[in-house]
Amino acid sequence: MAAQRGQRDGAGRVPAPSAAEVTAPIPAIVDAPSPRERARAIPEAAVARLAVYLRVLSAMAEQGLTTVSSEELSVAAGVNSAKLRKDLSYVGSYGTRGVGYEVAVLVEEIERILGLHRNHSVAVVGIGNLGHALANYGGFPGRGFPVAALFDPDLVGVPVGGLPVSHIDDIVRVCSQREVSIGVIATPPPAAQAACDRLVQAGVECILNFAPVVLQVPDHVEVRKVDLAVELQILSFHVARRADDVPPPVLRPSSNGAVASGDGTAHGVNGMVMRS
Repeated sequence: MAAQRGQRDGAGRVPAPSAAEVTAPIPAIVDAPSPRERARAIPEAAVARLAVYLRVLSAMAEQGLTTVSSEELSVAAGVNSAKLRKDLSYVGSYGTRGVGYEVAVLVEEIERILGLHRNHSVAVVGIGNLGHALANYGGFPGRGFPVAALFDPDLVGVPVGGLPVSHIDDIVRVCSQREVSIGVIATPPPAAQAACDRLVQAGVECILNFAPVVLQVPDHVEVRKVDLAVELQILSFHVARRADDVPPPVLRPSSNGAVASGDGTAHGVNGMVMRS
């Protein structure tokens, strides 16, 4: 029987490796995942929380804080510390036990994951009340989202936020020239799909939609929908649920024989209400 590699033969000699073993390639070392690969693996809900962490951390940096514990950051962001640590593991930052996280480093890592290392030019389509507010909001440029183009068929040439409004028919040309990467739709519902089609034709692959309609887009286009009426309806649900959780008033006999509730209202006969 032939001796196995690493075993001695009957004469006490270790057999030489075969030609196939000599020429076999060394297995490649698997590199750590790149930032792009890590970003693709982050759940959508965690991405939203990372944006919140970034806002909180940026405020801390402005206040001169250099380190923050997971407990402090979780309280400021409104999440539990375990979820926060899990979210931050996606960006490759685990912090230091007893010290916490370095604020500046964490800001830089989250900005890289969120693609904020460069500006993203924004176009707003539909300059009604909401469009005016978005165009005039000064917080966008400071966060890397300069408004580069405005479109509305009824306000062509009118400056809004220091930027002249263009016609909707010029979306493709203007967005291409100004390298717009994010489109914001604030049009009436019937005009939203046409505006979306023009943005997609211009090469815009990320759209924030305020119109209460479902947009039809190619698979490579990302759409985020913001329906303020739906958000209010959700809040209405919570208000109603809390009202349902309020215990009914405790009824007790009053001095005049009627039944009184805890607030002193006496409920008499035939629907009459008397105060005790």
